[in-house]
Amino acid sequence: MQTTIPVTDIDPYSDASIQDPYPDYRRLRGLGPVVRLDAHGVFAVARYREVRLALRNHRTFSSASGVGITEELNRAQHGSSLTSDPPYHTMVRGLVSRHLTPKAINDIEDLVQQWADQLVDELIDRDGFDAVADFGQAFPLAVVPELLGWPVDEGRARLLDWAAAGFNALGPLNARTMAGFPLLAEMGEFLGRMSMPGNLRPGSWGAELVAEASAGKVDERLLPALLGDFLAPSMDTSVSALASTLWLLGTHPDQWESLRADPALIPNAFNEILRLESPLRGFTRLLTEDATIGDTPVPGGSRVLLLYGSANRDERYWAEPDRFSVDRPNAGNQLAFGHGIHVCVGQALARLEGHALLRALVARVRTIEVGTPQWRLHNVIRGLQTLPVRLRA
Repeated sequence: MQTTIPVTDIDPYSDASIQDPYPDYRRLRGLGPVVRLDAHGVFAVARYREVRLALRNHRTFSSASGVGITEELNRAQHGSSLTSDPPYHTMVRGLVSRHLTPKAINDIEDLVQQWADQLVDELIDRDGFDAVADFGQAFPLAVVPELLGWPVDEGRARLLDWAAAGFNALGPLNARTMAGFPLLAEMGEFLGRMSMPGNLRPGSWGAELVAEASAGKVDERLLPALLGDFLAPSMDTSVSALASTLWLLGTHPDQWESLRADPALIPNAFNEILRLESPLRGFTRLLTEDATIGDTPVPGGSRVLLLYGSANRDERYWAEPDRFSVDRPNAGNQLAFGHGIHVCVGQALARLEGHALLRALVARVRTIEVGTPQWRLHNVIRGLQTLPVRLRA
């Protein structure tokens, strides 16, 4: 058993690491199963096995005290399914997940596919477009507000900014986080108003929650956090995954040809995209008791950063982890959506949109040409800022 925890000056929240995190992830994995980040006073877990085991053990690796790296901000984000444990988590998650069951997703599948087909047709007709603004953001901004019943003329233009600020606040208290404070206040005010009866479209998912609160079935104080549970996870992470889809397929024409030759690989290919370019850098957990991570004891009360993006490239688990392969046999084991009881509640919706867009691309596009990418500077989201793309029919 290793009793000494390595200490490192690696800072996964530095601009350089955010731009290209994979060398730092490799160094962290090489230092041991758990490493102390000197810059932030927390422990980091970067290997696949240890991250997966921690995500399965919610009693020891607790989310109830927040999943960010800054305690002050963790306290401010109490009440959502993301920052809770059973039994509260079970109740809150159930209110959200009932709209994301396989049956509920099947009910909107044809609508989503029609939308995806139309979007790809429009993009083919252009001389070029941006993977983020014109492709990655198109679905979340078109579909998610409609499902939630947001007013057409209010809030929609700010949804992406609000979601970005919410995720930034799960990182350290740096300039990126602090720049988002006014946006978080704005989002809180908006969600508070949307929690009042009559402000959301009748028949929508959001209006149903508000009606249940009015009937006493849901605590009215939970409504803003519940509406936020629908909002943030369905925005930034989806945008990142969809933009990365064009980036990876455009830079790996051999894999694009394999997918075109065998469209049955689409679900596996989407898992591989999520594995190689995981939208979430990682979340933290608070140890409720002493724990052994790998072969190393870590004291209770410690905050531990679980690095999903690193785990998904761990050479101890993945063969040729930096290679993109649409037919990778174990791609479905990726941890981009988390694992255990806190696995992303919106992953079914993310998969629906990802698969629909891939089907539309395979049916209509011969080649995907991409230009020089610019990567986004964000504390928690790994994603592109811009990427020029041209589709050839």
